[in-house]
Amino acid sequence: MTIFIGGAWPYANGSLHLGHIAALLPGDILARYYRQKGERVLYVSGSDCNGTPISIRANQEHTTTEEIADRYHQEFEECFTKLGFTYDLYSRTDADHHHKSVQEIFLKLLENGYLYKKTIEQAYCETDQQFLPDRFVEGICPNCGSKARGDQCDHCSAILDPLELIDKRCKICGNQPAIKETEHFYFSFSHFQKRLQILLESAQKEHRWRENAVSLTSRYLKEGVPDRAVTRDLPNGVEVPIAGFENKKIYVWIEAVSGYLTAGMEWAKRANEKIEDWLNEDTISYYVHGKDNIPFHTVIWPSILMGLNNPALPAHIVSNEYLTLEKRKLSTSQNWAVWVPDILKRYDPDSIRYFLTINAPENRDTDFSWREFVYSHNSELLGAYGNLVNRTVKFIQKSYNGIVPEGQIDQEILLKVRQLYKEVGTLIEEAQFKKSLEALFEFVRFANKFFDQQKPWIQVHEDKSSCEETMANCIYIISNLAGLLQPFLPFSSEKVKDMLGLDEFKWTEVEPGGKVLKNIKPLFERIDVGKIDEELSRLNEGASR
Repeated sequence: MTIFIGGAWPYANGSLHLGHIAALLPGDILARYYRQKGERVLYVSGSDCNGTPISIRANQEHTTTEEIADRYHQEFEECFTKLGFTYDLYSRTDADHHHKSVQEIFLKLLENGYLYKKTIEQAYCETDQQFLPDRFVEGICPNCGSKARGDQCDHCSAILDPLELIDKRCKICGNQPAIKETEHFYFSFSHFQKRLQILLESAQKEHRWRENAVSLTSRYLKEGVPDRAVTRDLPNGVEVPIAGFENKKIYVWIEAVSGYLTAGMEWAKRANEKIEDWLNEDTISYYVHGKDNIPFHTVIWPSILMGLNNPALPAHIVSNEYLTLEKRKLSTSQNWAVWVPDILKRYDPDSIRYFLTINAPENRDTDFSWREFVYSHNSELLGAYGNLVNRTVKFIQKSYNGIVPEGQIDQEILLKVRQLYKEVGTLIEEAQFKKSLEALFEFVRFANKFFDQQKPWIQVHEDKSSCEETMANCIYIISNLAGLLQPFLPFSSEKVKDMLGLDEFKWTEVEPGGKVLKNIKPLFERIDVGKIDEELSRLNEGASR
């Protein structure tokens, strides 16, 4: 089986916050699980370094787009590494290979008859002497009346054209733009309406797309998919490889989403593989992103793949809802966010991964609160899982000199473990990560109850053979839990693997057997509850600046 996983490309115009990680983390869980299962996996993403937001940031800081893109791309790579993300290739859209491949894609779509020229009216700022990219135009959404950008309304999810906005303003100077004529290439999205409908119906029938993706895409298709301009008068980006269009750039509609394919092509080149062996009609693909990116993955990207005659259409759409912060919407402009470089300085990456999975905004918005974060770490990770591992290994160290006794595995425990591999595996494949982790922690609680009921601290004096069986069972449980939890909590699973001398994790039952414990250390440290007020003060101080 070949699995392709595409994680959304964050804009390299500012630090990552927890909302980004909540949306992207499912990709790494999937990649780790499928690799553990022994499947062929290609997991790619990268930083979007060509977008208008980077130009805006560069203008604000009186520096170059290159400096901004380099700074944040490097920061993103460091954050993803510290969080344990296992991309096969984490690329960037200003890389030479991306520019060349996007130009090839553009020419192929032109050759296949899906691009055509059209003279259109576009917003032009007389003050700044330039045509304005979509995101440089701000105003009121004609559909819902909320404040919106020229490309999309975050409030009602409508895809917009800048000229549709009411009370248009230039984002650079705040003045009202003029409207001037310019020539652009258009992509025939409307040509793929029927095929997109078939794709949607198939995904809906097999429950492969999240409900928000199904309902939004249904709405877009019902309204009719309009042709869209796919070149723009932009300062930075991929040049249009056509004479007379040298000063124009290929727009994000084609350029950014094509990163999945260009990154795959670059990885294949480096690995001496053929991309056709990885992206074909048998590939099972997962696209992982936030709900604001749904149309790019369910309408635009499939249309491009169809236009290229590439059969690897999106199979699974893993589109999270939003993560709020202390019951308020995240706001980067108001600094109401928990920034990833900052939280990683003070907390275990597995604590972050655990909280964002067990509270994942899979079907509705969920909230990150410092109180819940600290209490969930202390009660679940430390109090339940960490406690199970710690008291078992400490007992064996003290009572058996660190040599794990052998014994018969309880039939109920055996069946529970075997069932978990099937149940959790199915849930992960269906992108139900919250339920997967809940099932595993239910088993952790069962294991702690088993330990308490057996009372090994009494057995060791009164019934040594029963005590040996208890410890053999507990180590069997922990060995398998480490493998089952590896996609979710890779760092603590690695610690267990090291302590118990386990082989590489596979998605299959770890057989019981004699082991010698080594490098014994606690999986987690307690977080002082005083940190809750500390973090809330830090958050409020940052937001008031």
